[in-house]
Amino acid sequence: MLTEKHYEEIRDELKTCKNPLFFFDDDPDGLCSFLLLYRYVREGHGFVVKTHPRLDSKSVGKIEDYDADKAFVLDVACLEQDFIDNAKVPVIWIDHHGPFKRENVKYFNPRLIKQDGNIPTTYMCYKTAGQDIWIAMLGCIADYYMPDFVDEFKEKYPGLMDNEKKVEDIYFNTKLGELIKIYSFCLKGKTSDVMKKVKILTRIEHPNEILNQESSRGKFIFKAYEKIKNHYDDLLKSAISNVKDEKLLVFTYSDDKMSFTGDLANELLYKFPDKIIIVARRKEDDMRMSIRSSKKIIPPILEKSLVGLEGYGGGHELACGANVKQHQFEEFVERMKKNVSD
Repeated sequence: MLTEKHYEEIRDELKTCKNPLFFFDDDPDGLCSFLLLYRYVREGHGFVVKTHPRLDSKSVGKIEDYDADKAFVLDVACLEQDFIDNAKVPVIWIDHHGPFKRENVKYFNPRLIKQDGNIPTTYMCYKTAGQDIWIAMLGCIADYYMPDFVDEFKEKYPGLMDNEKKVEDIYFNTKLGELIKIYSFCLKGKTSDVMKKVKILTRIEHPNEILNQESSRGKFIFKAYEKIKNHYDDLLKSAISNVKDEKLLVFTYSDDKMSFTGDLANELLYKFPDKIIIVARRKEDDMRMSIRSSKKIIPPILEKSLVGLEGYGGGHELACGANVKQHQFEEFVERMKKNVSD
């Protein structure tokens, strides 16, 4: 865990800039991290990182575009040194992957303190901001983490969690879980469309605005969610219909505009907890994957399976992302099957 001193340092960084730019990962943890910090300072701009979980010098131009005086990088798994070197403004990186060795950056990562200290970026941003507990709870549960403020949340927002005690049951069987899916689906599609929805989310004051469509803002977000959900439900139904009696559950689909790999992998794992899930999206010449497991540690298996292939991958112990070329995907899957059994 970070200490109160760390959180105070982050607050100081937020208070000593006038126009921060927040780069955040395109999942609910990244989105909620941005919302918490932006709503705390009410200054600056956000920009979703959709080019894999990596930020490099290609994105430095955004700092100039927004005339930012400081860059905050939230929940982005890999911040390249060339981004830091070319940024020309202070860079603050708050994350829970890795950790990685970088220079000339203020790096806040619980894994620097304890290697298995895997707490969501949302949690750290909430401890910094100290407000919007419902956004914090959403981001933590979305990252499969039960925070220490759960009782306070349940008292302030009764009915969103019911009596569910397990993270996965909250995720898939409660109103809070539906809100997680809504926020996740807000991140689908073209960056310009995503950022329009994110801007609206910065102004939502209560979850019922969306869940019960109690405001024009909430109605807009819910309508956008329903449209995307129809497509997602079709994919989920197709994935379930193709389940076989094998250790690996592999599902592939084609979509150039929206990625549902993480959402599908999470829900398939909930429905089939004894399997290792691989959901792959065909895009251009690549197979872009989300891999999930309830017990088997994935990274060493993934690393071994990628040797000699045109691809990369990594992430957390039970949740990883990966990418290989389409013509090598079958070979990759066969290696995963073999390495899982070893």
